Amino acid sequence: MPANAQSIILHQYDVSPFSEKVRVVLGIKGLEWYACDEPVIMPKPELTALTGGYRKIPVMQIGADIYCDSQIIIRELESRFPSPSVFVGGDKGLGYGIGVWTDRSIFMNTVTVVFGGMADGANELANEAFRKDREALTGRPFDANAMKMGAPMMAEQLRAQLDWIEHQLADGRTFLMGADAGIADASAYYNLAFARWVYPVSLKILESLPKVAAWEKRVKAIGHGTRHEMSREEALDIAKAATSTEKPHTDPNEPNGLKSGQRVTVMADDYGRDPIVGELVSSSAQHVAIKRTDERVGEVTVHFPRVGFFVMPS
Repeated sequence: MPANAQSIILHQYDVSPFSEKVRVVLGIKGLEWYACDEPVIMPKPELTALTGGYRKIPVMQIGADIYCDSQIIIRELESRFPSPSVFVGGDKGLGYGIGVWTDRSIFMNTVTVVFGGMADGANELANEAFRKDREALTGRPFDANAMKMGAPMMAEQLRAQLDWIEHQLADGRTFLMGADAGIADASAYYNLAFARWVYPVSLKILESLPKVAAWEKRVKAIGHGTRHEMSREEALDIAKAATSTEKPHTDPNEPNGLKSGQRVTVMADDYGRDPIVGELVSSSAQHVAIKRTDERVGEVTVHFPRVGFFVMPS
């Protein structure tokens, strides 16, 4: 079936860890979706035409609504496709908090263990072009030697955090919150998948964590739903022909008085801090949407989570 303005389009690449988190959620929900593969490194002209400059992966597109960051993507998927829910054990609030833990603490441990361990290798993700791209993304040197020196200490940290998961599974439960897989599983799993793709020897630590090792296989077996492929040009054509479904709304509880129609700048608070400028459409404690126009895609609405992003008057 050809894609349309209601189709889920995931701008991703296959070894993207955060894309894997979203793909697992798509699998849990049994959804049909379109993979629009983006380059691993800049330039990404089609992606930035949609987002206004945001360059991180994944980005989800549904018509002319563009969702940046896995947190807001999962929130939107849950809103549009509530059954089966990714909240399976009374974790509707804390499930997102688990995501912040895995996206920051566990992710940075994993990155150091993986790239530090393969510092002398020739993996395509550690070549010079990749390193320069990630230096631009983070604003810090991609120092392979420093990662190599830090890898043993980060391996200790990674094992300690994975041991928390081992204890969570100690009562024989199938998934982290009980019998069914949910947001906690997708969030905790993707770092293991990334390490296994790029530098599998780094997961030798799972030999001492048998419940985590068995759980990893169960999450992998969920799959990714029904995947189709789509070109970047086709995705842009869909955005240009569509109209955003987001309705204007001013949140009366905005701490800094932001109002619909106001010109604002949104940017990540950690890395990839490219400023995205547009007109505020709606906001809440967990969400902000801005309207912007690009010659290639026309008028689109770009959505961000609030945790991990700054919103400032322009």
